[in-house]
Amino acid sequence: MSETENNKTAKVHYTGTLSDGSVFDSSRERTPLEFTVGSGQVIKGFDDAVVDMTIGDTKTVTIPAEEAYGPRHDELVIEVDHSQFAEGVVPEIGMQLQAANGEGQPPTVVTVTAVTDDKVTLDANHPLAGEDLTFEIELLEFA
Repeated sequence: MSETENNKTAKVHYTGTLSDGSVFDSSRERTPLEFTVGSGQVIKGFDDAVVDMTIGDTKTVTIPAEEAYGPRHDELVIEVDHSQFAEGVVPEIGMQLQAANGEGQPPTVVTVTAVTDDKVTLDANHPLAGEDLTFEIELLEFA
């Protein structure tokens, strides 16, 4: 029987991998992840995976993109002129920036994915959008 319930705090170690087996994140060399089950603090598929675990359990789950960071949207990739950047900002591939969305709207985080002499390509998709994610999860504590 499961020890976890919604609105309780779970403490886990995890390792996340992509479909090619490459590790994109792990808590193993740092402090365990602590979150409130069912609160939306982690992606839905991760939250759902922890629900039926007991302390000491380790499980591996594959979370489809739809339950992780959603599908990738090509319309969220745009090219802009270098003149669109503030003076002194030199865009480099991998750089994350905040882009204004209009008055009263919170800024969007974009990642620079290409730089040419004339243009800079910005991607507003989450870096893991469109990816199925596999997590090895170990439930350490539950309170």
